[in-house]
Amino acid sequence: MTTGHTAPTPHRSRIASAMAKARVLTEAMPYIQAFAGKTVVIKYGGSAMVDDALRSSFARDITLLGLLGLRPVVVHGGGPHISRAMARAGIEPRWVDGLRVTDEKTLGVVRATLAGEINPDIVRLLEDHGAAASGFTEFGSELLVARQLHPDLGFVGEVVDVRTDRIEGLLDRGVVPVVAPLASGADGNDYNINADTAAGALAAALEARKLIYLTDVEGLYRDLDDESSLIDAIFINELRELLGSGSVSAGMLPKLQSCLEALKNGVPQAHILDGRIQHAVLLEVFTPEGIGTMITRDKKW
Repeated sequence: MTTGHTAPTPHRSRIASAMAKARVLTEAMPYIQAFAGKTVVIKYGGSAMVDDALRSSFARDITLLGLLGLRPVVVHGGGPHISRAMARAGIEPRWVDGLRVTDEKTLGVVRATLAGEINPDIVRLLEDHGAAASGFTEFGSELLVARQLHPDLGFVGEVVDVRTDRIEGLLDRGVVPVVAPLASGADGNDYNINADTAAGALAAALEARKLIYLTDVEGLYRDLDDESSLIDAIFINELRELLGSGSVSAGMLPKLQSCLEALKNGVPQAHILDGRIQHAVLLEVFTPEGIGTMITRDKKW
């Protein structure tokens, strides 16, 4: 007995595959419309900076954001690179509450690594994937202005001003700013800024729609020892309580503190994403499910 239907052919399989891709694009359309023209600040770090497949995935994500009308800004860290360079120089790293103690010798290594190696490499990576990009690496650019955070930390700064004119000019021309977390001080000193802190300060100053952190964990956990305690979404008041509980790791602390400051200063949403997932940025921005942990100011968001 025949049903009147013929068996699938390779041609039909291709059509089905194409239709599935079309559905993905149409599902993304409301998010493309909502975020077109909006600034998105992405803190780039972790495995996404060193794994070749993840580097390429990240660069394609940033390029596509620009093509779809968003205004991405990349702020990069470089902790492992700096630690390796310090080891080669015979300098023992020291940490306080997730922040690298930065004496004069360490500051020299930080400057050479961030401005001389990592920042130009990211600019080249983005350009190789079709984006126009420009690096911010010089202390004298005065993009970030800082003062000493604490004498015990040496040349570690806290951001007191962000001069956005040059970045806004680049964004208006469709160029991706790539920012190294280096700052000048009114006291004449140069400062090493935690990259998470720098990203939060930039997001607030640029009135960004989203602040995104790429990390090597799935997101924020209520209990570090319980993978099932991953938090999908959390309000800012709940985050304050979590920080007060003492259950947050030292490495996560600067990220969450900078999220709090950014949201207090007008950024609607911050996201902690697993940068080990290819196209993590696109999955967060353009899908209804999103990934990682979303932090918002209140229920209206």
